[in-house]
Amino acid sequence: MPKHTSRLLAVAVTAALSLAVAAGPAAAAGPSAAAAGDRFYTYDGSAPLASFAPGTVLKTRTLQYHLLGLPTPVKAIQLLYRTTDAQGRPSANVTTVVRSLTGDGSKAVSYQSFYDSLNPADGPSRAIAGDLSLGGLIPNVEAVFLVPLLAQGYNLVIPDTEGQTADFAAGPEYGTTTLDSIRAATGSAATGLDADTSFGLMGYSGGAIATNWAAALAPGYAPDVNRKLVGYTEGGLLVDPAHNLKYVDGSLAWSGVIPMAVIGVSRSFGIDLKPYLSDYGLTVYQQLEHGSITDAVGHYPGLTWKKMAKPQYADPNSVPAFLAAVNRINLGSAPTPTVPGYIAQGNGGVLEGTFGSPAGIGTGDGVMVAGDVRALARQYCATGNDPVKYQQFDLLSHVGVPVVWAPQALGWLNDRFAGRTAPSDCGHIPAGNVLTPELPAPTS
Repeated sequence: MPKHTSRLLAVAVTAALSLAVAAGPAAAAGPSAAAAGDRFYTYDGSAPLASFAPGTVLKTRTLQYHLLGLPTPVKAIQLLYRTTDAQGRPSANVTTVVRSLTGDGSKAVSYQSFYDSLNPADGPSRAIAGDLSLGGLIPNVEAVFLVPLLAQGYNLVIPDTEGQTADFAAGPEYGTTTLDSIRAATGSAATGLDADTSFGLMGYSGGAIATNWAAALAPGYAPDVNRKLVGYTEGGLLVDPAHNLKYVDGSLAWSGVIPMAVIGVSRSFGIDLKPYLSDYGLTVYQQLEHGSITDAVGHYPGLTWKKMAKPQYADPNSVPAFLAAVNRINLGSAPTPTVPGYIAQGNGGVLEGTFGSPAGIGTGDGVMVAGDVRALARQYCATGNDPVKYQQFDLLSHVGVPVVWAPQALGWLNDRFAGRTAPSDCGHIPAGNVLTPELPAPTS
């Protein structure tokens, strides 16, 4: 990878963090008028969604790819397609296909964005269509990750992984929207992709959630897609959300993901957690209900679950509905992928103001727990998913890792598409945490 590309990646990551810190606290408006009024996102056919197979294309449009709200000469094909939400119900979602100017239709990368938001207006398809919101700036920053892929002949498929209700952190839904996006992209004559197109999966942070869940669910949910996959690469992965909540508790920057997780879990699984929240917790909930990661990171320093909850629910495991939901999104209980993987993880979280090291959890990159990621990689090795390449960066934080991971991820994908033997760290990955489901808090 050329040095100038690495420098561009560094600029992109720095810009993303700057956006998160600069955004005013909880500048959480609802979807913009343009986004709310865009009928492309609405399925308005007469047949029920359940009558269509997952991945069926419902609408198609071609538009100019926008950056920072400005049109570019690059064309993008957007598809409304049938998929499945976190509760197993049929739903409609949007993905974007960008054709490389130098490649053919033989290879593509499904890139999962880290747009992490509770607002549908922040999705990558909206940003690509030119509807720019503050949270939607993140998909624009990510263009620096995408340009090298396009330049090397890869077509891109970029799904709105969180669905149209922005179900933040709902890993299984991220996985199904990603897999059905690939089905839609290869089933549409408008994209130039077809059943013979090979795919790699790629994503960082929130995009890593979608990438890993897609790889894990593919053999059972979408075996037709699994046969197309050459591998998956990801960094900064959320594995066991219950551990992450304890890890970021009271941190200076990333504690804002606590209310985002509460809201996302509530929305994804149709549960009402507001009765368990304190007055302060309800205030934060209302501030972030339609917010993005830019509204949360750095705006609630020192926030803890205990401050958010009523005294009798100071232990999150005392809330049965929440406990059941976080156990459902624990990757340690998900199936094992059957294709090669490259997983990167930072462990320098003190650089981003996360100083805790809870017993049985340990440290991480500031928001993601390194011991959880190691445990998952070892679990994959032990259950038949060798080769797995695992790389831990002890001196880098969550914002720093993509600068070194992204160029290596591209090289790793190049080798997979070329049919070269995937490298393996199985047998050499240090021990990690226990990923068994959480147990209810003992009652007095």
